[in-house]
Amino acid sequence: MRFGYGTNGFTNHRLTEALEVIAELGYDGVALTLDTNHLDPFDGELARRTAVVAADLQRLGLGVVIETGARYLLDPWRKHSPTLMDDDPAKRLEYLRRAVRVGADLGAEAVSFWAGIGPADRWDRLVDGCRQIVDVAASSDVTLGFEPEPGMLVNDIADWQRLHADLGEPANFGITLDIGHCRCLEPIPVADCVRAVREHLVNVQIDDMRRGVHEHLEFGTGEIDFPPVLAALADYPGLISVELPRHGHAAPTIAAQSLDFLRNAAKEATHDHIG
Repeated sequence: MRFGYGTNGFTNHRLTEALEVIAELGYDGVALTLDTNHLDPFDGELARRTAVVAADLQRLGLGVVIETGARYLLDPWRKHSPTLMDDDPAKRLEYLRRAVRVGADLGAEAVSFWAGIGPADRWDRLVDGCRQIVDVAASSDVTLGFEPEPGMLVNDIADWQRLHADLGEPANFGITLDIGHCRCLEPIPVADCVRAVREHLVNVQIDDMRRGVHEHLEFGTGEIDFPPVLAALADYPGLISVELPRHGHAAPTIAAQSLDFLRNAAKEATHDHIG
């Protein structure tokens, strides 16, 4: 089982230093959010900076997935705007195209993105935008992981399944599953959510959460029983990355505690499975 940590939880660190800390703690990889302070995809020296990050990842032995949840990268006034459902999604599409390019250059296991908040009558607009990114990713041999987000147009697993079908079930369009989101709103147990999408699973985010509250919590402070979840993920080869974007103020400490928790839960899952 390969554990990673999200760089959106290390926003007070320079990216090189964040990678060093994550590797030294014993993580196997990172979920790298392309953002203003961490490999800005609109930086004029993006190619050079990407090469530096690639060298760092290789030196540290870290795998990588690319995340695109930057809050104010595209608009300094409006969080996450524009999305694929806006009247003018050009900036979002360009961000995602650049994310695919960076993912290809870094050998990323997946490039993850999501829908955004919007009315149901913009579904066709979402499908059109996703299809454009699917085509770009296919030409670069990049795997996409689309993430259901509570409150967004693609809110849950059922919505992802609908989107996947409407796109024609492209081979490079998988699912990013946030374990906390499953507890927050899915109608079935969290471990069953993992099993329900296993064949399409390309990226996993992990955090604790409570029913009906979309708040990413440190492990052990929410309601999730993690050994059964990790047992369901036992044969999953990709990164399982800690997603605590509001905990950058104590990132090294929380990252260390998180890895200890996950390793202990994984041992318990293995013991229970053998037993």
